[in-house]
This record gives sequence, C-alpha cells and structure tokens, in this order.
Amino acid sequence: MADTAVQLTGVRDVDNNESRTPVSTRMSFSSLRRGATVSFHSINYSVKMKSGFLCKRKLTQKNILIQLNGVMRPGLNALLGPTGSGKSSFLDVLAARKDPAGLSGEVLIDGAPQPPNFKCLSGYVDDVVMGTLTVRENLCFSAALRLPKSICQREKDEKVEGLIQELGLSKVADSRVGTQLIRGVSGGERKRTSIGMELIFDPPVLFLDEPTTGLDASTANSVLMLLKRMVNSGRTIILSIHQPRYSIYRLFDSLTLLVGGRLVYHGLAQDALDYFSQIGYTCEPHNNPADFFLDVINGESTAVALNKLYDNEELDQEQLSSSLKGIEDRLVEEYKNSSSYKQTKSELERIVQGQDYSTRPKSRTITYSTSFCHQFNWVLRRTFRNLMLNPQTSFAQVSTTLLVNNVSNMLVTCKSCYKNVSDMHEYISGYYRVSVYFLSKILSDILTLRTILAIIFSCVAYWMIGLKASAEAFFIFLFSIILVSYTATSMTLAISADQTVVGIANIVMNMIFVFMMVKKHTHKALFYMRL
Repeated sequence: MADTAVQLTGVRDVDNNESRTPVSTRMSFSSLRRGATVSFHSINYSVKMKSGFLCKRKLTQKNILIQLNGVMRPGLNALLGPTGSGKSSFLDVLAARKDPAGLSGEVLIDGAPQPPNFKCLSGYVDDVVMGTLTVRENLCFSAALRLPKSICQREKDEKVEGLIQELGLSKVADSRVGTQLIRGVSGGERKRTSIGMELIFDPPVLFLDEPTTGLDASTANSVLMLLKRMVNSGRTIILSIHQPRYSIYRLFDSLTLLVGGRLVYHGLAQDALDYFSQIGYTCEPHNNPADFFLDVINGESTAVALNKLYDNEELDQEQLSSSLKGIEDRLVEEYKNSSSYKQTKSELERIVQGQDYSTRPKSRTITYSTSFCHQFNWVLRRTFRNLMLNPQTSFAQVSTTLLVNNVSNMLVTCKSCYKNVSDMHEYISGYYRVSVYFLSKILSDILTLRTILAIIFSCVAYWMIGLKASAEAFFIFLFSIILVSYTATSMTLAISADQTVVGIANIVMNMIFVFMMVKKHTHKALFYMRL
C-alpha cells in the first residue's frame, strides 16, 4: 500500500481530571514499519500493600522492579523469568500501562521520552477479541476506530485484507472467533487475530504478554514463527514468555532474564549460554537453554551438581541446597560486574548524552483517531450484534425475565459487568471514549434486554393473573414494570462499579434487594385487580 499519512488527533483522558488539550501525532505507515529502539534507564517500581487487621493495619512497600537498565532494538526481544519475577509488570512499564505512582526511571523511544499517549501509539496484544464476531469483523472494527477518517474505507479494507493474508487467516476470515458456547477458530488462529487487531495501524513497538499461554507446542511454535517473520520486516517486538522450548528460544534476538524484579542477564540470546558458562554454570548437552536458565535462577541443584561432577569434586549437599536468595544475589552481582552490563551502561549514556528530560510530561493521556459520533456508531452496532449472537447472554436474559423478571435478571446484569476485559483493553488503547462505551452499553441493554422483555413479561403475566381488564390499567402496569427494570439495572451497575470482585458485588446486591422487598404493611393494588 502506498505511503499514507496518519493523523492521530484526540483529547486528553478526562477520567483522570486532565484538561481537554488537543494532542496530535503525525506519522506514516512506512515510517512506522521501521521498528523503534526502546531503552530503559534505572527503572524502579513498587506498590504499597496493606498488612495487619483493622486498627493494626499498616502499609508496607513491596519492590516489584529494581534498577533495570537496558536497550531493546528492532527484533524479537524476550523477557524470561520464573513466576513472580516481574515480567508482566516490566512489560506494562515499557508499554506505559502501569500507574505512574511508585514508578521511577526513564523509558525512551529512539532516544526521546515516551509521548504521553504512547500506549495508544504502540500495540499491546491481549486475548480480548469479540468471540461472536468473525475474524474479518474484528479486524474491521479495529481499523474503523484506530485509523483516522482521513483514510478512505477502500484503503481500510485493503489494510484488513493484507493483514489477513500476512497472518495466514484467509481460510477462517469469515468464521466466528468463538466463545465458551460457540465453536470457533483454533487457539493459534485466535491469537493471530489478536495480533492483527494491534497491527492494523503499524505500531512502532508491539508488546505481547505470554503469547504462548494455553497453546499446544505446535501452535505456540507457529505463533512465534509468525512474530519472527514480522521482525524480519523491521518491527520491534517485546514479549514475555515463561518456559519456551528450544525451537522457540532460538528465534529470540535478545534475551532479558529477570529474578525478583532484578536483571541477571540482558543481551544477545545467542551469547547467554557463554555468559553463564563464564560465571560457573554450564548447560549440559541436549538441554533446553531456557529450561537451564530457569533452573539456575530457581536454585535447582542439577546445574551446579553437573558442574561439580565434571570437575571431579565432591558434592556438598549443604552448598547445593543453599538459599534461593543467596543465589539470586550472586547472579545479580555477577551480571553487574560483567562486560555485558558495562557495555549496556555505556550505550545508555550515549543515548541520553546531551538530552534534557526535566520537562518531560509525567501525565498519561489517551488520544483518539476518530470522532465521538463515528465511535458511537461502530461500538453501538457491535454491542447490538454481540447481544443478538451471544446465546449465553440472550438466552439467560430472556429466560430469567419470563420466569421471575427483575430479581434474577439483576444477577445476570451484575455478572455481565465483569466479563468485559476487552472493553478495558480497547479503552486504554484508544479505540473509543468511556462515554461512547457507556451510552452504547446502556442503549443496547435498555432496548433489547429491559424494554422488550418487560413488555413480553407484562403481556403474559398481566392477563394470566387476571388483573383489571382495561387499557389504562394495563399500560400503567407495563410502565411500572419497565421503570422497575430500569431502576434495578441502574442499581446493579452502580454496585458493580464500586466493587472489583463479583462475589462481593452479588452479596451486596442481594442484601440491598432483600431489605427492599421487606414491607411493614402489605398494600393491595386494587387499581389493577378485577372488581
């Protein structure tokens, strides 16, 4: 496709009480295809945790990332480490998706500070595709909201078609992605669709958090081969991964090993084995290097024991079972004293030489490529389509409404508020405004799941009960049922917005509804009764 200029213009995120200052970033598809160099300087990240009970509760600070320095160039950059090592947190910091509170240090893009809207300009792959839509429809939705209106629809369609070909999704382009109740595409094809959602606007950097999780070995290998083909065209890809097999490990260009939020290695993946051999850890033949690194980091005795055997030394069991903390500290110190670390530090000094970052904006903003009306049109259409095609939602809502109407219906409403992780991802990535999502959610919910179903319930229940046979009484009854449904839905949404745990929200909601059902006196609705 021809070199097409992209104008990303939007407003600051008003949800963070920030001014509505226009933010504009101009770039082209051809320039974005060239990957960016990401450097991180003295990154520290900590969170405050509550400990104790009631009056004795106190705040303690937990360090997640400690003094991380390094450079990631165009290519396939892997973050490797055991569970809890800080891989995902570090990836979020690089992608500007962590709360700035507790965060210190600099992340530079091609030697310049991250723009305030970097999380909207970079790609962050998450498994959040809409399962009721087809692969093509998901990609078209991303293109409609992330590409500016200055690009005509024909070019957007060409972009989508080109991505489908590049990702190898031609055979399943018109198949639904699938949900728990709808059989859809395979796990690898779903993951490639998620990647395509982010590649639609050619981001300078693409982030992936454990893209092989939940995939079998063959599918995981095909996904990484796809990423390798992408970096060969000049893209910068940064991914976290837990325990890759050798066929995946050999695809990495650079490797970053983390343990306890600290670096134990950062450099070329092909040099990692030589580095560990120099500090006394030799990988035995036919062993997977990734498994070997994790064994060393976790303090497993096999790596040390084999070295002792090769040296014909007696094994000291106490030495082999030394504390993990001591091994971590030794690995960190060995890396700080290595030539690789000194080379990285000198390169970082060269990057920041002569630069002044004192005026760097600390705020994070979300910018949008399209107008409010354009976003509202697409989000509302997708929301309606998802409601109609999702049997889990439509069947549950219809059945509970016809049987017991409002009370059980609120349970379904409350649970539906917690499953939309994709909506959070799309908002942070700059797909649409919060107001657009809220209005679309309310309108689709009121029209399809409240008004229509309340009318059906009233038409069935009113005449079966044998209430007053007059048009006036019936429409008052109908209007009352609709208003009660609206009110209960609003209360449920309010409770869901205040709670982050589904179970607690259900308990609070049930307690409130129980008190609302208790009446001191029972009044007879004579107006509706047949006299």
